[in-house]
Amino acid sequence: MLKVFLSICITLMLLTSCQKPSSEISLAGKWQFAMDSTDIGITEKWFERSFADKIQLPGTTDEAGYGIPNTLLPSVEKPQILHLTRKNSYVGPAWYSREISIPSNWEGKSIELKLERVIWQTSVWVDDNPVQGSCESLISPHRFDLTGYLTPGKHKLTIRVDNRKQHDITVNDMAHAYTNETQIMWNGIIGDISLIAKEALSIEDLQVYPDVSGKQIRIKGKVSNTGEATEGSLSVKVENQKSGLVVSALKQKVDFQSGENLVNLTCSMGDSIEMWNEFNPVLYKVDLEVNAGSVKTERSTKFGMREFSRNQSDLLLNGNKVFLRGTLECCIFPLTGRPPMEPEGWKKVFLTAREWGLNHLRFHSWCPPEAAFQVADSLGFYLQVELPLWSVKVGEDSHTNDFLYAEADRILAEYGNHPSFCFFSLGNELQPDFEFLSRLLKHTKEQDPRHLYTTTSFTFERGHGDWPEPDDDFFITQWTKKGWVRGQGVFDSQSPSFDKDYIASVEGMNVPLVTHEIGQYSVFPNLKEIDKYTGVLDPLNFKGVKQELEKKGLLNKADDYLKASGYLASILYKEEIERAMKTAGCSGFQLLDLHDFPGQGTALVGLLDAFWDSKGVTDAETFRQACSPVTPLVRFPKAVYTSGESFTASVEVANFTDKELKDQSVSWMLKDEKGKEIGKGMMSCPSLSIGLNKLSEAITCPLAQQEAARLLLSVALDNTPYKNEWSIWVYPSELNPVKDDVVVTRDLRETQKALADGKKVLYNPDYKKIEGLEGKFVPVFWSPVHFPKQAGSMGILCDASHPAFAHFPTGNYTDWQWWSLLKQSKTIVMDNLPAVNPLVEVVDNFANNRRLSNLFEAKVGEGKLLFCSMDILSDWEQRPEARQLYFSLLEYMKSDSFDPSSTMESDVLTQLFKSGLSSGSSNPEDIY
Repeated sequence: MLKVFLSICITLMLLTSCQKPSSEISLAGKWQFAMDSTDIGITEKWFERSFADKIQLPGTTDEAGYGIPNTLLPSVEKPQILHLTRKNSYVGPAWYSREISIPSNWEGKSIELKLERVIWQTSVWVDDNPVQGSCESLISPHRFDLTGYLTPGKHKLTIRVDNRKQHDITVNDMAHAYTNETQIMWNGIIGDISLIAKEALSIEDLQVYPDVSGKQIRIKGKVSNTGEATEGSLSVKVENQKSGLVVSALKQKVDFQSGENLVNLTCSMGDSIEMWNEFNPVLYKVDLEVNAGSVKTERSTKFGMREFSRNQSDLLLNGNKVFLRGTLECCIFPLTGRPPMEPEGWKKVFLTAREWGLNHLRFHSWCPPEAAFQVADSLGFYLQVELPLWSVKVGEDSHTNDFLYAEADRILAEYGNHPSFCFFSLGNELQPDFEFLSRLLKHTKEQDPRHLYTTTSFTFERGHGDWPEPDDDFFITQWTKKGWVRGQGVFDSQSPSFDKDYIASVEGMNVPLVTHEIGQYSVFPNLKEIDKYTGVLDPLNFKGVKQELEKKGLLNKADDYLKASGYLASILYKEEIERAMKTAGCSGFQLLDLHDFPGQGTALVGLLDAFWDSKGVTDAETFRQACSPVTPLVRFPKAVYTSGESFTASVEVANFTDKELKDQSVSWMLKDEKGKEIGKGMMSCPSLSIGLNKLSEAITCPLAQQEAARLLLSVALDNTPYKNEWSIWVYPSELNPVKDDVVVTRDLRETQKALADGKKVLYNPDYKKIEGLEGKFVPVFWSPVHFPKQAGSMGILCDASHPAFAHFPTGNYTDWQWWSLLKQSKTIVMDNLPAVNPLVEVVDNFANNRRLSNLFEAKVGEGKLLFCSMDILSDWEQRPEARQLYFSLLEYMKSDSFDPSSTMESDVLTQLFKSGLSSGSSNPEDIY
């Protein structure tokens, strides 16, 4: 219901933007078309020709089926596994031509051609005559002055679009403004294609600068006068779009000189200003009207009364602390391979992001079109826009430098009025010339004070990236000079603890810090998604995975692998978000990603797919528990306890609404999986200020469980929808495993002898001496193809109801109680071993699709073997989970249920050992 209501609101708010003025002619429709792959069109004067092929504009060659047809077959090899595959690919010049008709009442008027979005360069001819100049923007409309070329009547309009790379803006063509990784390198024209007639007096620019503290706005604009100097008037009206009330109006006489006339006005907004934010995204509209004799022209724009600022490390919106709950948007639209140009196409993106608790989107190395800003304005989303730049050669080429300055100016002029345009970064992970970047940043800040600016969205450049640049308004990073600020650096190397934050890493930070691209936890492909690809892209990567699984007899496991890896990703994302929220001095996070990234080696890191649809691994309501404007948080030191201990947790409430919450109370409950209450309580909190609130009372509950149990802690802000939950595991402190007739050993020879004697053997060899993959708790980082230097597993899969786990409470997938067991283990590759029955299956990455396990059973001769490559025999004092799993396995082996159905030979165990010492564990940075 929330999404439906918001969708209706968006439609009503955007309705007026759909009206076309009578001074505009749409050129949407059928155009003549020709591809110019050998680039001979200008030399051979194709602008004088008619073309036999037809194409619908707005649109692209991919959508029309033009280009080189794909001949690749599904595969998990390169290039298919790198990204989705264009069904038809064309990069080069293409020609578009049609007849246009200019009405008689346009006589004497200036005429502009607008092409809303193009990749990359355009040139224009009218009646075979070249129009002066060319355009090359990737992020703003291409405009041509056709005044001297058009008269009333029929004319021939020809446009040449060249989508070849014009400037080196990107590493391996990965910047999302020009790439085949997400958006494709399409040729065509999309969005508004129109001719616009202008009077002798025309308003060429209109910018509104809110002054929140002064309760006023400053209006700056440009009025062009193509005629003689004349007297006239200028009128301004400011209207609240929600109430319909006119809050300000003025009119003054003006002498319009020939040429360009600057407008600089100040309007009071009164005392009842409605501030724009995510909770109250109220828009105002400015109508600017120019009159001079019989000439009348007008222009309107919408804006919001909002001001982003900073107080040291606090990010402020309208004077209040704000926390960015964000994800990336990398121009991922797999049906068209290009961004939607109408608001309707952006509603699903923003409504889904809001449903999952977000208030912020970062547009990685690109800038979205007007329609995206319109929807974001109406919903109160905070957007970060970037130059089309992801380069390690920044500053090296003067022509590219000029292009970047021009693109920055175009972004600010075209989209600067939108209140959702809050943050501006010069690009992603930029290197190496920070002197050039400093000059460019200063230029943009001088151009437009309505946004906050940063030099780069992180960088690997030495001497930079771990502390803000001198002119940064905010700072985006993975780590500081004092330590990591994202889980990649800690979740696999530090045992689970839920009382941690990044305060030590951000100490002394003098600007707001936002964590860079947190998460990147790879999830197994959802093969059911294949049928969704009905557009211009073929999922040969997904089809290749399906083909491999079929070949290896694992296709029936695909859905289980998806759910297992997806569940692990979801609990890691939760902890990522909560650590950021608990950190005073951290002003937000940017996930990579809430939804899948289909490029860069098929980086399926989302809980949603590339279409912004759920994969079924978790739901929005669960995700919002840790990702809402108000979020209950707790701090406790570990995931695993023993009976006799007392569970103690401190409670905090993150309140990032726009007001103080008064007269509140917090309730907590600890219960077991059957719903039995273990403990509960209530805490009063008379006032929850904006920001992070630490409650004076703590949760304390004795743990007296005599049997192993998983307990669920819930903390809720009473009489609100805000609650959060965590699991802990409690094991008996007094546990004396009895072997009876089971032989427990680390020794291979003892194992083989006991099996030959027909005995039951729990074989737990030293994992450091076994052939296999490094035991990991976290899954593949980003992509096993893009970053091949990693173990490559994606969590575990087991049957929680299996009797082997009767005394070791677990779900079917990885959870925090498995951490030390997986870290002190080796994952066995089973492909060349007999088809034994794994009790714990380790999910392999989709590039390899191997059979992996760290716990399996088999009959060996007359004996019965349970093989475990997780260390379950050492350090029980510090690892009660190891002792508990050992106990559970022993009890299973002593029962009649232990009756392996598969068989193997004793000498197979010898193959599992390697010569020499164990390889060391990897570090998070090693993947780079």
